[in-house]
Amino acid sequence: MTTAAAPQSDSPDAPENVLSKDVSRRRTRSALPSEVDVAIIGAGPAGLVAGAYLARAGVRVALFDSHYVAGGCATVFSRAGLVPQDDGVPTAGHYHFDVGLHYVGDCVEGMIPRLLAGAGIHQRFLPMDPDGFDTLVFPDFEFRIPVGIDAFRTRLHATFPEEKSGIDRYISLLEGVDRLGRAGERKDRSKLAMAFAAARSVTALRNMQTTIGTFLDGCTKNPRLKAVLLGQSGDYGLPPSEASALLHAGLSNHYFRGAYYPEGGGQILSDKLAETIEAAGGQIHLRCGIDQIVVDASGRACGVRTEARRGVVSDIRARVVLSGADLKRTLLELVPPDALPAESRRRAETMVMGGAIFMTFLGVKGRMTDLGMRNANYWQFDTLDMDALYRENRARAVGELKASAAYITSASVKDPGSTHHAPAGAQTLEIMTLVPGEPERWGVAKDAVSAWTYKRSDAYKEQKARIEADLIGRVEALFPGVKDRIIYRESATPVTHSRFTRASDGTGYGLAATPDQFLKGRPGYRGPIPGLYLCGASTRSGHGIVGAMMSGWHAARRVAGELGRQVATP
Repeated sequence: MTTAAAPQSDSPDAPENVLSKDVSRRRTRSALPSEVDVAIIGAGPAGLVAGAYLARAGVRVALFDSHYVAGGCATVFSRAGLVPQDDGVPTAGHYHFDVGLHYVGDCVEGMIPRLLAGAGIHQRFLPMDPDGFDTLVFPDFEFRIPVGIDAFRTRLHATFPEEKSGIDRYISLLEGVDRLGRAGERKDRSKLAMAFAAARSVTALRNMQTTIGTFLDGCTKNPRLKAVLLGQSGDYGLPPSEASALLHAGLSNHYFRGAYYPEGGGQILSDKLAETIEAAGGQIHLRCGIDQIVVDASGRACGVRTEARRGVVSDIRARVVLSGADLKRTLLELVPPDALPAESRRRAETMVMGGAIFMTFLGVKGRMTDLGMRNANYWQFDTLDMDALYRENRARAVGELKASAAYITSASVKDPGSTHHAPAGAQTLEIMTLVPGEPERWGVAKDAVSAWTYKRSDAYKEQKARIEADLIGRVEALFPGVKDRIIYRESATPVTHSRFTRASDGTGYGLAATPDQFLKGRPGYRGPIPGLYLCGASTRSGHGIVGAMMSGWHAARRVAGELGRQVATP
């Protein structure tokens, strides 16, 4: 998924991504600067895009991240593996498992290739099955989502001929949101162009504060049709009764212009952005978490204070601080309490975060295509009622967490020309499901997350093993025979995700995209105190890879303006 980020492994000796092994080591050990123009907290997609644009504009930037590799959610992790052979001599190699970037949309002329090109980066994206890049599997029927709104409408009409009126109303929402989004993205956008787009997008404008559940209630009463239209809800991790109708439509539109996977794997974008930053004179410091944003006597952010790094705490002065870290933790933990306005604190304390993900990583002998897997994602559901699915998921007690659905994908199938993903003779398979993310729901105390002691809990391990077995059973039901081919398995929980990215409640979605936390309901890019700027999945551009990357550019543009510079326009 582009929108969610699965955690890394719980293994205490998790190795660095081999693509970045040497440079990650250098970034971990390099000397810290005493002063920069911009200190960027977090080296996820947002921080990397901001850093790349600012560095290329001649701004002295340094990024700080507690992880061992740059990329945040857009990373992979590596595991050594052996593939059994008929002659008894196994083949050795490495698996590289995608953590959070599983597919992205609109990669021909869309925002992601434009943002990369604006930073001087070329990247090839591989198209997924245009006749069904997302395949929805329900208890008694299957539906393939094709590329193109018109193709989607035609398939819906053919599948649900008695529902044409409601389908057309839904499509009008998609088209209206698409027109508004495209007008806002244009380089030559004007008030006249925006007004023209708005005049043709009445359905979208009338539903700015509507949930997608409420909107669909006005389109149809058919539970099967509703289930199809909500089949990608795992990309934002909310039930229809809570998710913004405009967010839902915008996410769907993102893929109707084509679903793609980056050639070379889910960390390739992060690696190229990081290399761009350093080539332009910027710095990236890993295993270097930030303990506090330093605020001067006037109330202005003026630098950052690191956590102990090899026993030493360092203060780095900065003209501007840009935080791409978790929004709630930025405001409630990194900004000194007496420096944050009372209203900003109140808002931060009441922010609601998005869902969280459990993920199982498999190494499978042979080719998944031999078992019938297409170059597509598979969304498997136990029910047609998405609200019930989320409601039951949230209600489960500690020790009773389980899956009610699964998202299944394979980097090996999406990138068949690469030898990067698995040892010869094997392929990778990634399986995800939504689960509660709060550590206490996993029987884990909050202080055990950062100390990494939670992984020794028998209750935690038992719950983890039970969900892993359930997910493998779901894959076996879709692709009979895969279970016997598994030669490597490993799973990770939202607790693991919090450990590596320090995300509130283990979410990779940022703020929950409810109507009151979407568009202007999300924070902009200027922080609540002078000198502090914000980027990341919880800001106005929205969540997911494309939202985070866009936020990095928007924040960089504002930071550059304060410093008397100008960044490139993608």
